[in-house]
Order: sequence, then C-alpha cells, then structure tokens
Amino acid sequence: MRKNAHKHTDAVGEDAPTVHEQTAPLPQDTTTNRTMDQYLAGLAAATPDAMVVLDQHFQVRAINPAVTVALGWSAEDAIGRPCTEVLKCRNLNRTELCQTSSCPLTRVLRHKKPLPHEELIIGAEPGRSCEASVSVTPIDQDAGVVFTARDVSTLKVANRMRANFVSMVSHELRTPLNSVHGFIDLLLQGHMGELTEEQQKYLGYAQEGVQQLISIVEDILFMTRSDSGQFEVKPQEVNARMLMRQIVSSLQIQARKAEVVLRTDIASPVPMLYVDPQRMKQVLNNLVTNAIKYTPPGGTVTIRALPYNGHFARIIVADTGTGIPAEDRPHIFERFYQSHHSSQSKVGGYGLGLTIAKLIVEQHGGRIDFDSVLDEGTTFYFTVPLSKARGGKRRARQAKE
Repeated sequence: MRKNAHKHTDAVGEDAPTVHEQTAPLPQDTTTNRTMDQYLAGLAAATPDAMVVLDQHFQVRAINPAVTVALGWSAEDAIGRPCTEVLKCRNLNRTELCQTSSCPLTRVLRHKKPLPHEELIIGAEPGRSCEASVSVTPIDQDAGVVFTARDVSTLKVANRMRANFVSMVSHELRTPLNSVHGFIDLLLQGHMGELTEEQQKYLGYAQEGVQQLISIVEDILFMTRSDSGQFEVKPQEVNARMLMRQIVSSLQIQARKAEVVLRTDIASPVPMLYVDPQRMKQVLNNLVTNAIKYTPPGGTVTIRALPYNGHFARIIVADTGTGIPAEDRPHIFERFYQSHHSSQSKVGGYGLGLTIAKLIVEQHGGRIDFDSVLDEGTTFYFTVPLSKARGGKRRARQAKE
C-alpha cells in the first residue's frame, strides 16, 4: 500500500492531494456506485410501498417485500409472470384496464413520461386487492418501468368517516337554522304583532346572519356529497333569460345595499340550455354574490349569455370591482383558499363558492375560467351545454339543406 501511494505522489507531484484528501466525486468509482446500489436496494426493501419492475412486455422482473405483504406474491412466484396476473389494474369503478389504452403502463411506455399518483385498484388474487395511489416511472428505452403503489384503503376509510360525520353535523344544523329563519320571517311579516322600525332593522340583521349560516351548511353538505360520489346533476331544457332573471331578482336587495347595479345581456335568439336549473342557479349565485362583494359603490355587475359553439353556450359574469391580485390567481378555485391581500381579506368568506362553481360546471361537461385587471374588474366565464332538443332540430335542418 505504501509503495502504491508513493508511486501516485511521484506521478502527479508533491502537492497533489492523497486519496483521503480528495473531495471531487469520481464518475468511474465502482466502489461508490456499488455503495449507492446497495443503498437504493436497502430503501426499496424497507419501504412500505409496493414496487414492481416490469419490462417492455409487461412481465415482472423484480419486486420488493412490500408486494408480498400487500398482494400475497413471493418473488419466486411473481418474477416472469405478466402484470395481468400480479397487478391486474382496475379503475375505481372496478373496470379492468389491462390491454386497454387506459392501462397506466401502456400510457407511460407510449409517451415516455412518468405517471404520478393515479388512484387504482390493484391485486389479482381473491381477497388481496386494495385501493392504491400508483406512480409509474419509465426506466429507459429498453428496461421498462417501475410501478410503485401505496395502499390508501385505510386513509379512504378515515376520510369516509370524517365526511359522514361532517354530513351528519351539517344535517343536524340545517333543521334548527331553517326553523330560526322561518320564525324571523314570520316576525318581519307582522304575524306576531306590529314591529317598530328599530326592531325590524335588527331582525333583518339576524335574518341575514342565519341565511349566511344556512348557505355555509349547504355548501359543506355539497362538498361532502361530491367527495363521496353522491353528487349528480339532473339536466333539463332551461331558458337562459329566465335563469338570469331569477338570479337578478334574488340578489337585487343585496346589490342595492351595496349600491351596485345588476344588469343582464342575453343574446338573441335566447340560448336554450341543457342544465340542472338548481345547480346552475348555485353557480350563478356564487359568482354574482362574489362580484357584488368586490365591487365598490357605483359599480356594475353584468351577466351575459351568448352562443359559444354548436354544442355549448358561454355565460359571463363581469364586474367593475377591485380585481384579483396576481398571487391569488393560481389558487382561486382551491377549496377554503383565503387571500392575504388587504382588499380581499376585508370582504371575508370561507372559500368554497368558486370551488363549488367549478365542480358543477365540470359536471355539466363545461369549463370555467376568468380574466382580471387589478382595480378595474374581473370577468368569470364558463361554458354549459345547449339543449339537446335544439341541437337535434338544428342538425335535422342542416341535413335537409
């Protein structure tokens, strides 16, 4: 050893660092590569996530111990088998994805891009399947992919219990709140005797507060139903002008108090929509209410409806308000998001209105987005399907022509 070290010093000079003093990594250092391989192998063996290496023919080449625990396959039995026998991927509706274009392995090998965090049901053995968050990473052109799955069954159960609890509490709150709202309404209408002007004023404040609480409870119930897959739309033919008039009528008092002018601008002929009227009122109510909140006295809020293409109409809610700060725009549809901008935080809110609007629009097959200029105003716009009957008549007329 001393002889070798002495030769190294003679070759590179007296001032060259010894092996122990070198700090730069050596690309061809096989000892370092071997140590890294051992380290990665140790990580793969210790992780609770199931890891399967598959070749380009979808055959299993390696598994880690977590696969045995989760799916019941030993390395001796799994290696060499096709993934249809070991993984048997299904979507959450339990539709098999093997040998279809929706297969995660097919998609990754076709596009040469990783697939992160897709929820699937995996496991071919009876009684050994589980819901998993799956990631698929291509290794290289020839080696195939690494399939990683994290069991989320327990997490799903916990989330379901939490959602059921929230739903139950919301239901229990809704009944007494509706009772309070009804009794206040009776008092304001004079059924329990004549009220003074001051009594009417304070009862009006109480009614507004109760109505806000009812709205919050309804929104929370909506979100829990959506998360548990119980949210559905019941579309029917709806006249766009009638829909807009109902929204303006219900929010006119709020607009007057804010000294904001509500306007409608409906294209002619009036678009006939194929939507769930109650859900679409919910979308418009959320958007218009927000627009009124963020528009200073003397401003305007305009609701427009116009054709978008042969299948969809576009609905627009435009205001002349404060606008949305640039830092808030990427998060505007996130649930419970609260702006830290002074002009936004003063208005208040609990951050569910736009999330719900987006869910409802997307459930109808449309898309929602917005444009905003600070201190000039914000325009939200979304697409909704036109009436199928109207579309059918149009296609029939075009065929005759």
